[in-house]
Amino acid sequence: MRVVIIVIIFSLSCVLPAFCSAKVDFAAVSGVAMADRQKKEKKTKKEAGAASVNPGNPGQLIDAKKEAIIGNIQGAEDMLRKYVNRYPEDPVGFFELARIESTQKNLEEAIKLGREAVRLDPGNTWYALFLAELYQGTTRTSEAIDIYEKVVKKDPDNLDNFFQLASLYLQAEKFAEAIKIYNIIEEKASVGEDISIQKEKIYLHLNDLKGAENELQKLIRAFPAESRYQSILAEFYISNNMPAKALEMYRKIAEKDPENAYIHMSLADYYRKTGEKEKAYEELKLGFANPNLDVDTKVNILLSFYSVNQIYNELKDQAFALSKILIATHPKDPKVYSIYGDLLNQDNKPAEARETFLKVLTLDSSKYVVWEQVLRLDLKLEDYGHLVTYGKRAIELFPEQPLPFLFTGLGYLQLKKHEDALKLFGSGEKLVVDDNELQANFCMYQGDAYHALKNEKEAFKYYEKSIQLKDDNAYVLNNYAYYLSLLGTDLGKAEKMAKKAVTLEPLNASFQDTYGWVLFKVEKYGEAGEWILKAIQNKEEPSAEVLEHYGDVLYKLGKESQALEYWIKAKQKGPGSELLDKKIADKKYHQ
Repeated sequence: MRVVIIVIIFSLSCVLPAFCSAKVDFAAVSGVAMADRQKKEKKTKKEAGAASVNPGNPGQLIDAKKEAIIGNIQGAEDMLRKYVNRYPEDPVGFFELARIESTQKNLEEAIKLGREAVRLDPGNTWYALFLAELYQGTTRTSEAIDIYEKVVKKDPDNLDNFFQLASLYLQAEKFAEAIKIYNIIEEKASVGEDISIQKEKIYLHLNDLKGAENELQKLIRAFPAESRYQSILAEFYISNNMPAKALEMYRKIAEKDPENAYIHMSLADYYRKTGEKEKAYEELKLGFANPNLDVDTKVNILLSFYSVNQIYNELKDQAFALSKILIATHPKDPKVYSIYGDLLNQDNKPAEARETFLKVLTLDSSKYVVWEQVLRLDLKLEDYGHLVTYGKRAIELFPEQPLPFLFTGLGYLQLKKHEDALKLFGSGEKLVVDDNELQANFCMYQGDAYHALKNEKEAFKYYEKSIQLKDDNAYVLNNYAYYLSLLGTDLGKAEKMAKKAVTLEPLNASFQDTYGWVLFKVEKYGEAGEWILKAIQNKEEPSAEVLEHYGDVLYKLGKESQALEYWIKAKQKGPGSELLDKKIADKKYHQ
């Protein structure tokens, strides 16, 4: 039976060409065949009581058709204009000219000509349908309906025309008439899903719930073995506040088709909507354990059933349990491990998350996003050897992606292999397109690498480039300012950058210390002391460097004994500057 409701049967370019009543083409017809056709047309029309058709001139029609075929549309149109003037009783000339006008988007003129063709040959169905299509193209639905109503009476066995008439009724919002036509189609063909669902929608639009329900029940009676239709009816009951009927229908499905891959998902949705969360969760577990339900459907259900906030917070345990069921049911599908890895990562279990993502890569190494997750977790775990190993593999697989170059370079930077880091940073920066922030990061880390190699000129060049690309990168501003302060150069610029960094991140203790130290270098000792003391207070375990800095400030403020206390604390915390021992020994500040 028919499975798709056709909305438009004919297109302007596909209407049967040439002599439609005889269904032949101008390019293939001969003069004898043309005369034959016209004799038959005259005979048919006489039998129908119509006026006889002027035989016209087949040769001229053929010549016009040839011009149209080779693309000379204007020439064809001129020839056909002359033809209809000379043979005003031949419908073929008007029809062909109407087709030419329709291809030129002159629809009103095409309609005028199409009407004339129909007037001259009212029994020709193709002429009538072509005119109906022209009416549809100009949104004259009612006139198209008039034609199709006549056509279906004339040819009651052509279901395509009935479908088109039903569609036109819907466009005109004549819903009762559309239902009548669909009923006729069902009588001629049989009950089928497309028509039943369409009628259900119409009844719902009319707020006729009983009518909609009856259509679905009729579909179920026609296909008693198809449990999907029972599910549709159950969903209808849920949507229209009939939960008891919905549950009864779901139970019938479960009894009749216990292996149904979707029934547990449907019941879970039902219980969720009725507020029975535990029952919903139990049904989800049963559905997730069914190997006949594909992974993608389960994943979509998981993501639609719980909000992201619920998955990662109050319903985290359920999400973990369902993910483990997915792994047990589909152990060779990389998607299930990806979901589980995301959950572990959100639950701040980076080591377990990384192992899960590595499992994904053993099953499918083609997913770049998973490689990126592994590299990010390597950074988080400070496992720089692993980062370099997997970063190099990621670069081989995805040489056009800049981030693996950045991450692997960072691994080398932490391993103090600065030359290797610089090569990767330089190569990765060239891959960046329209992303100033990422390019700024490449420049920042190149600056760090050059600084580690004591090449301050190159380091500062890359810091400057990074700031030009993104002037609110607090880390670049902080590091650049601190390195300038250590050299004692361009301290005014260093002060501005350090102040901006601490403004961007006011609770960052390292930035507070840097700003305090730059203020110290420009001899603003009072302000320097305030900022460095903030850095100490904001750190549970302040570093030896920060403690020594505060001692230096106290000394400049004339608090020598307190300065000595902080120098000693710095010594106890760890190695300070090269002058720390001398400061303690001499009990005075040395620069």
